[in-house]
Amino acid sequence: MSGFALKNPKSERLFKLFRCEKRNGAEEKTASPVPVLLAPMAGITDSAFRRLCIERGCDFTFTEMVSANGLHYKNRKTQELISTSEAEKPCGVQLFGHDPAIIAETVQRLFESLVSSEDVSIVDINMGCPAPKITSNGDGSALMKNPALAGKIIEAAVKASPVPVSVKFRKGWDENSVNAVEFARIAEKSGASFITVHGRTRMQMYSGKADRELIKSVVEAVNIPVIGNGDIFSGESALTMLETTGCAALMVARGAQGDPFIFSEIKAALLGENYERPSEKARLDTAIRHIEEYVSGHGSGAFVDMRKHIAWYTKGMYGSNELRRRVNNCSDAETLTALIRAFRDERESFIERTMSEHMMNE
Repeated sequence: MSGFALKNPKSERLFKLFRCEKRNGAEEKTASPVPVLLAPMAGITDSAFRRLCIERGCDFTFTEMVSANGLHYKNRKTQELISTSEAEKPCGVQLFGHDPAIIAETVQRLFESLVSSEDVSIVDINMGCPAPKITSNGDGSALMKNPALAGKIIEAAVKASPVPVSVKFRKGWDENSVNAVEFARIAEKSGASFITVHGRTRMQMYSGKADRELIKSVVEAVNIPVIGNGDIFSGESALTMLETTGCAALMVARGAQGDPFIFSEIKAALLGENYERPSEKARLDTAIRHIEEYVSGHGSGAFVDMRKHIAWYTKGMYGSNELRRRVNNCSDAETLTALIRAFRDERESFIERTMSEHMMNE
């Protein structure tokens, strides 16, 4: 499949909504036939990680999922979640909540005192998060059980927002209530500029496979752009998502965990170019930079949040199990960084010795 075959007018509409031209180097990034986005993931897609993904070809990012109630009541930690760097702008803010009035008030206050429409070009409403602590309050994918309320929330956000509003949702609550097509039509009627569909039900969580035929049905049911999400772990799977569904853009979630390079891989696949996976050294160098930038932004005590990222960065590397054991027992950011550097340098030394021995034996 060639990049030219993937041209989609709705993809161009999305590029205009994202206003990628503001970002340095955007001319090269928007050469891709479709936008490739990083999904907002709570506790994972912080500003430091978002910057790493942008540098490797990600076209657009969102803040981590932000509580509308938290912003409404001016919770300090919640407000910190909407902090972004210049490299990310413009970006999107993703909100969750189930009260239309609070959503509207939050969106209005967001642009009055917290962000600029030049820096935030999309407000996304999360109606797909499957986490029990979110759904138990009637938020996230719980709203798929109440499409009428979901429509009111979207309408309220659209009326209050100076920028386009989008919605992210799932296939349905469970296999007995698959309603993504109906939900998509309600979102469109309520004023959403585009939607993102994860091809799993809430009850599936992240098990099984994402239903691409379902996403295709959504694409065919609405006139607004649809972003495909779920099981995009490589350039090949990205092409399959596009070919199967006809979606206007791609959203990468778990596929980016420990692998911001996946955006380079996907862009290469879209353009029909060869791609060479990063070396272990490159992956470890990126992990070290991620630690340093994360700690710089959140304080030295935040290094514990990086443990899961290190597990993802080193997955499949020889000796990674022992490294993870040491990482989980380290007590400060400096020790954590030193462990990764030593792990990287030992591997480089081993490769150099092996190459030298090979040359001597020739």
